Formats: sequence, C-alpha cells, structure tokens
Amino acid sequence: MKYLILLGDGMADWPIDELDGKTPLEYGNTQNMDIIASGIRGMVKTVPDGMHPGSDVANMAVLGYDPKKYYTGRAPLEAVSQDIQLSPNDVAYRCNFVNIENGIMKDFSAGHIPSEKAKELIEILNKSLDFEGIEFYPGVSYRNLMVWRGGKKDTTTPPHDISDKEVKPHVPKGEAREILIKVMNKAQRVLKDNKVWGEANAIWLWGEGKAPSMPKFKDKFNKDGCMISAVDLMVGLGILAGLHIPDIDGLTGFLDTNFEGKIDTAFDFLKNGGDFVYLHVEATDETGHMGDVQKKIDAIELFDRKIVGEAIKMADSLNDELKIAALPDHPTPIKIKTHTPEPVPFAVWTSKNKKKADKYSEKSCKDGIFIEKGYMFIEQILFGE
Repeated sequence: MKYLILLGDGMADWPIDELDGKTPLEYGNTQNMDIIASGIRGMVKTVPDGMHPGSDVANMAVLGYDPKKYYTGRAPLEAVSQDIQLSPNDVAYRCNFVNIENGIMKDFSAGHIPSEKAKELIEILNKSLDFEGIEFYPGVSYRNLMVWRGGKKDTTTPPHDISDKEVKPHVPKGEAREILIKVMNKAQRVLKDNKVWGEANAIWLWGEGKAPSMPKFKDKFNKDGCMISAVDLMVGLGILAGLHIPDIDGLTGFLDTNFEGKIDTAFDFLKNGGDFVYLHVEATDETGHMGDVQKKIDAIELFDRKIVGEAIKMADSLNDELKIAALPDHPTPIKIKTHTPEPVPFAVWTSKNKKKADKYSEKSCKDGIFIEKGYMFIEQILFGE
C-alpha cells in the first residue's frame, strides 16, 4: 500500500451569502474530491484547545505529531528549512514584508513580493539595521526570517490576523517589546519609498520560537516519506521529520505555482520505492487571507483538478494500491480573512474502490467519523487498514 495526503491549506470556510449560503468547497466544482469522499469521510480537530490555529500547529498534527509536545514556534521551523542553525539561546522570528498605510495593515504579503525582490530588501536591512545579534534571512516571497542570537521571545500577532486593521494595538507586548519595536520602526524608515518593491514599506515580526526537535517519521510510522510544498514552514516540518525534500522549479505558494511538477514528483517518489507523500498547496489559504471569494474558488478548483484529479488518474500507474487523503489543515474563512480552530473535513479513498462520486464539503463530512486528536488521524485513518 502507498499513501498520499493532499492538503489544501485553509480550504475550509464558512457559508457565504453571495454563494447562496454555501461555502467555497460546496459551491466550487470539486468532482475529484467528491470521488475521494465516496470512501471514508469525517471531521478532524487539527488545532488543540488553547493553541493558535496556525498552519504550523495544524500541519504538524496532520503529519502525526502532537503539537502540545513538539511545537516551539513557526519561525524555527522555517529556519530549519533554510539550514539556519539555532543555538539553544537563539530566537527566530518570521519577518513578513508588509504594506502599512496610515497605521493600517493594508497587505500582509506586500503585494506577494517576488522572492528575488525580497532578497534585495533583506540585503538592505542587513546593511542598514545595526542591532547587535540580529540577522535577516531571505525566504519565499514575503515569508522571510529574523534571527536574534541570544535573544528573547515575545507575544506577537500574525499580520494576516489584522488585515485592514490598525497595527498599533497588535505590536509585540512581551519582554522583547522595546527592541522589536525599534527594529520594526527603523526598518519602516529604511523601506519607505524604496525603489526595489514599493509595496514592501515595512516589516512585521511574529511566529517567534527556539530550536525544535521531533522524532523521525520513519522511526514513528515505518514509512519512507516525502514532503512537497512551496513554503518554508512545511519544508522545515519535513526536514525535522526526516522526510525527503525534492527540488521542484516554479513553486510560488500561489495560484501560479507549478501544480504539474508537484504531482509528477509525488508519483515519481512513490514509483521509486517511497511509501508516503505529503503534498501541500498554499494558494487555497492565501486567497482566503485576501478575502477574495472568486480567487478562493479558483484555488480550490485548481487543487481539485490539477492535484486531486491527477492523483486519481495516476493511481493506476503504481504497482501498489494507493490510499489518498484530501483535507485542509484549518479553515480560513473569507469573512474574517484569517484562520479559525474548528475541525476540518477529511476524505480518504483507496484506488481499488470504484470512482463513484459523493460530496466533499464541511457539511457532508459532519455525518462521518470524528477524530478528536488531530495527530491520530494519520495512524487511525490513513495508515489504519
């Protein structure tokens, strides 16, 4: 048996008036996920009580690791993906390039700044900001890092949680507040009217934490696995878990990502002796944060057609039976443009089953199995026979 998790980040949503009270999943053309829903379906609680509903926490759970036990913060996972070494006393922070106008968070992604432009701005910050022990590292698009050697943790807010809101009430509030605000204020002065990418006129620091550690996936589940994703967070999770991380051109984390390269690489891995692939798509979440209903429907339909549909077609090319799971990590409701912690719908189908259609949606999956502890999903539902 081979195993494939197809995860549309933030795909779940709330009913939307302009969609006649349907969610984007219900409204969109999801004929391939509907086939997956003809197998086992249900709801899984990916975010433990008391934890922030971030993609870091939720995906860690879906991958089979208890966030209460292994989670130390988002930025440290992204540091792992970039091979940035953290000593026990170092603290990593996510450093978003953002657009702030008149004190309002207008765009948490700075217009989805291209990675090469972000790298230029990171070089400018490293030259211009002379705070002891503080280093900036480029990532993918707006998703960059700041490492504070021997630094302090703080209480921060993700910038996508405050879209179109005043930023002042959400600046850091803990023991590192004074330094972090100085860094952000000086960066804003440096970036003002920059000629590299004008929409990136500020940075926002959040997702702080120290170096994490997790047992290897192979030791835990006796499966050789692979992680496929455009975003550093997921790559970091994969590296920590000892999963294979393929190099795929054209991954952007948005609607223009290389969907074909992702699914082809997944099946190459499975055909060449691999047991398990975790294929993550970010566009479904990004469009939710944008509050754009049509773009979220587009992202869901692209995921359904170019990832789920191709997986179903290619399943017969394997010598082994294939079990496919389709699910989001958390909801990203259009109405509020940020994550929520409620359980998400999942569906699991095996290639020996007929390709009949049911409906995959938040509503239809509520009639199925309920998994209270998200980190048990992979063992009980995917690997369970």
